[in-house]
Amino acid sequence: MGNYSTFIKRLQDIMRNDAGINGDAQRIEQIAWMLFLKVYDVKENDWEFEESNYESFIPEKYRWRNWAANDESGNALTGDELLNFVNNEVFPTLKTLTVTKDTPIKKSIVQTTFQDANQYMKDGVLLRQVLNVIDSIDLTDNEDIHAFGEIYETILKDLQSAGNAGEFYTPRAVTEFMVSKIDPQIGDKMADFACGTGGFITSWLKALYPKVNSADDRAAYDQSIYGIEKKQFPYILCITNLLLHGIDMPKVIHGNSLTKNVLDYTEDDKFDKILMNPPYGGNEKDDVKSYFPEDIRSSETADLFMDVIMYRLKKNGKCAIVLPDGFLFGTDSAKTNIKKKLLTEFNLHTIVRLPQSVFAPYTSIATNLLFFDKAEPTKETWFYRLDMPEGYKHFSKTKPMKREHFVCCDEWWGNRVEIADEKSHDNATQTYKAKRYLIHELLTKNDKGEIAEINLDLCSYPVEEKVILSPEDTIKQFIEKRESLDDQMDLKLKKILNLLGVD
Repeated sequence: MGNYSTFIKRLQDIMRNDAGINGDAQRIEQIAWMLFLKVYDVKENDWEFEESNYESFIPEKYRWRNWAANDESGNALTGDELLNFVNNEVFPTLKTLTVTKDTPIKKSIVQTTFQDANQYMKDGVLLRQVLNVIDSIDLTDNEDIHAFGEIYETILKDLQSAGNAGEFYTPRAVTEFMVSKIDPQIGDKMADFACGTGGFITSWLKALYPKVNSADDRAAYDQSIYGIEKKQFPYILCITNLLLHGIDMPKVIHGNSLTKNVLDYTEDDKFDKILMNPPYGGNEKDDVKSYFPEDIRSSETADLFMDVIMYRLKKNGKCAIVLPDGFLFGTDSAKTNIKKKLLTEFNLHTIVRLPQSVFAPYTSIATNLLFFDKAEPTKETWFYRLDMPEGYKHFSKTKPMKREHFVCCDEWWGNRVEIADEKSHDNATQTYKAKRYLIHELLTKNDKGEIAEINLDLCSYPVEEKVILSPEDTIKQFIEKRESLDDQMDLKLKKILNLLGVD
């Protein structure tokens, strides 16, 4: 099959001539459903070998092997006949496969994968050429699958520069660092409630796999993951990613984690480990906010995911989450109440401040890694600022963040000491790269002794290192702050109306 770049270049060169494909995002979305069907067909070969009575969920006529595969006889469907078959038979059939609560996940994923998938190509001859390139991928043994898994990972990375699709990709350096600190164990159940293309899940599986020593361990490993993804495109990529990683029953749901009342969650809905990079900068509608208690009801999507996590983490469970700076310094009542709940019901033991360009080009909003567990209330929180590596001004597609850039933090993690910054001149206030803060140092109380404000914006970057935000990110932050103020005003007005006895 050759290397990744030639494989993608061949597809690109063909698709460039098709009038239906408009830009990188559509190109990769088009490739995504074909790759899924190809990988699924390879998996079905295995399942047919393992189960004597295996029946495909896909009607025989629409299985990859029977229409998409290149039989090299020159008789494979092509041109208008192929286009007509894909648009008017394959897609309508796969979108409407009947799924019941008894349908096994490995079968139901076909229908959920195609539910909102798109077929953009308009030239049947070019479509045949693309199918032939994808069919040429050899996935006959584990080594081939592993090699293609690496290629697939690079495809996901490329999404970062394909418009908004980059929001679904968290750099592997970040997911692997977070997973290493969460310490996966056989028997743990992990969750990601906005799992995108499955980066945290695959990093989790990679870290857990060396601990598999028996058939029981393997069964626990296979069942250790749970994901939800709201958007169709990353959902397809995630399912394919997990099939490539040997998970035959990927428990990933196409849905929205924010549309269930958090008070309805039971012990069965809780997890030992939660890993997340929730979407942020988004604003949720009132009907979504109604699923959350009023005091922690926020317009900011990332805040609502924090609420979900706090209701779905098991006793003694651990969480690692990526959150924007706005969460650390936000003072509106919802953010203050979420942070109050976090510090009084959970142990927020570590916050790692990340350089601003980690998620570029998707966003230049600064982000942080929060690590907490549900063991006891917070007594102290350590802050650690991860500075840019030597020789880097900022991260980019050509100079991405690597796992080795976290090594200094790995070393500090196991042997925590305060690290003071060098003072720029004699009268400068002492600042810190790493420092421990006791709980009372993080809070401001009012006259009644109640927590009025919580500031977690500590060990931050020197002002001169702060990057000027793009117009898009500036507007995002402005909208977030304005929504936050609107919420505060609504709550105050509601209290006044209540005092006046008006409903």
